[in-house]
Amino acid sequence: MSKHEMLPYDHPHRLLLPPVAPALPPLSLLFYTIRSSVLILTETQRLFPARWLTVIGGALVSMCTVGNAQSFGVYQDYYTRISLVEMSPSQISWIGSVQLFLMFGLGIISGKLFDAGYFRSSMLFGGGLFITSLFMLSLVQPHHYYQNLLAQGFGMGLGMGMMLLPSTSVVSHYFRKRRSLAMGLVITGKRGVGSVIYPIILNKFFGDERLGFAWGTRLLAFIDLVLLILANVLMKMRRKYNLPSPFPPQGSSFAQSTTGVLRDVPFWLSAVGMFFIWWGVFIPYFYLQLFSKINGIDASFSAWAITILNAAATFGRFLPNFLADRYGTLNVFIPSAFLSGALLWALLSVRNTAGVVVFASFYGFFSGALFSLVFPAVATFGTMNDIGLRIGFTALFMSVAALTGSPLAGALLAAPDYVWWRPLVFGCACIMIGGVCNLFARQAMTRRKGTVFV
Repeated sequence: MSKHEMLPYDHPHRLLLPPVAPALPPLSLLFYTIRSSVLILTETQRLFPARWLTVIGGALVSMCTVGNAQSFGVYQDYYTRISLVEMSPSQISWIGSVQLFLMFGLGIISGKLFDAGYFRSSMLFGGGLFITSLFMLSLVQPHHYYQNLLAQGFGMGLGMGMMLLPSTSVVSHYFRKRRSLAMGLVITGKRGVGSVIYPIILNKFFGDERLGFAWGTRLLAFIDLVLLILANVLMKMRRKYNLPSPFPPQGSSFAQSTTGVLRDVPFWLSAVGMFFIWWGVFIPYFYLQLFSKINGIDASFSAWAITILNAAATFGRFLPNFLADRYGTLNVFIPSAFLSGALLWALLSVRNTAGVVVFASFYGFFSGALFSLVFPAVATFGTMNDIGLRIGFTALFMSVAALTGSPLAGALLAAPDYVWWRPLVFGCACIMIGGVCNLFARQAMTRRKGTVFV
């Protein structure tokens, strides 16, 4: 009898793994791995504070949702040149735009469900729909546009929308002083990893005739399945406390409970600003790889354009959050918006590999700061009792912008002529206008709170 088998049955280490892993077929081995991982992570809940386990779980959800969404530039290039050549870039971009619209737009529903205590239900329903749709995407046939739109646009988008906001909002309940850092870790820790690794996997598989589109998509589906199971084990909703709110609800109905939010003018000014920023910020994430190939950049390098962009965004999602906790979230968010707009204008002069690398590095960093700070910025306008609702309203604005921004940029691109200055000027103007709106909202918040660190 082995030493492991001699342990008492109630000993925690005996629950982790069997003494020897049995020889199993691939599918059974997958379930064995999932079961063992769940047992290990369940045991660690006694060893680590719940708030940090929740941060890790939220980061895993972020990797699966936004990591996939920010890899759409690879799909855009593949669809445009290979599987959907009969469709225009604008029509193809509707697939990714619908996905983004639902991912952010459902925040108004999932945010209210979260505030009502249905965190776990939202996560399980959204995760199941997301994984099912991702597997269905691997089965689509070339030149069947509607299949891609249904699976990748609507199916995956609905699943993302039910998971993203609750997994972000639940972290804010555990932190007050370091809320920007904690929420930034959620967005950075795995979202950045997903947005870097997923394009590499997709480009590798899409370029291999033996593996191709189907198996590249299935591999991501299996990865996301494991990660979402682990995330649901780790995350736990904290018991709500009735903290004082500057706009206390007057009743239990939805209309009465949102009265304070509806009257908050600086909040709505910021929400309008987020709409304009999201109208233009995704243009490079959709079109940079296509831009590189159309402008004669080495084909072997062009496949890395989205990866470099997302890798730089990883640092942008993490480092600015330290500054935000010290100097104020809006004080860091607003300069990042202006710099992102200026860099989008500078892309007009890029015509070589070095220029693409420089642009992707700097734009990725500052746009990454926008992605990680947008929800902490919204949280500065309210309290724990209405964070989910405020983020939901803002996400609705952002979703409409994400739905229309990239298709509009594709129409301005005018393929096959590819007039690049039109979408780039459009994106630059939108981000600058959004920065100005948030600047005015910041001024109002400094007067309300009596401090410049907002």
